Amino acid sequence: MHSPSADIELMSQIAARDQQAFHVLYDDHGKAVYSLAYRILQNSTLAEEVTQDTFLKVWRQTTNWDPEKGKLRNWLLTITQFTAIDRLRRERRQPMLDPDPIEDTEETTLIAGSALQWDIHWQEGTALRMLVGQLPAEQARLIDLAFFHGMSHSEIASETQIPLGTVKTRLRTGIQRLRELWGETVNRTSNQA
Repeated sequence: MHSPSADIELMSQIAARDQQAFHVLYDDHGKAVYSLAYRILQNSTLAEEVTQDTFLKVWRQTTNWDPEKGKLRNWLLTITQFTAIDRLRRERRQPMLDPDPIEDTEETTLIAGSALQWDIHWQEGTALRMLVGQLPAEQARLIDLAFFHGMSHSEIASETQIPLGTVKTRLRTGIQRLRELWGETVNRTSNQA
């Protein structure tokens, strides 16, 4: 993370069309931007497009950061949120209430549940972390990288030195098991209510 004065300098370099500064900005904030877009859109392809759109807006200076009004990361995430919501409107979809999707193959799949008691835990991420903890270690680690760190399948393969096909298979298997665990938990919670 940069200090506020370093962020100001970085943004002034970007305004002067310094591509290296732009790469630094992306390296520092790209994962956070993508993660937020992914939570809103629930689709990896759309989230990637919104991430690109967000950084293009910064590069084109269609919107300017005012350091007096807040941190650079918060400003970027605000742009991301509005860009993602605009994209949802164009797609004529509404965002799901559950904010924490997990990627499955090329489509996005949600572990959905309706128990009100679990909605708060889900939004905090505690329910998902608890369920992930019940998975075999090799699946849990990959889901942690994909979900909690916003890494793509190829990034996970590179990071773990596991073949891409194996990464996808383990993620798919883990997600299927998470769905089962989530359903069992919701049913148990609903029956206790």
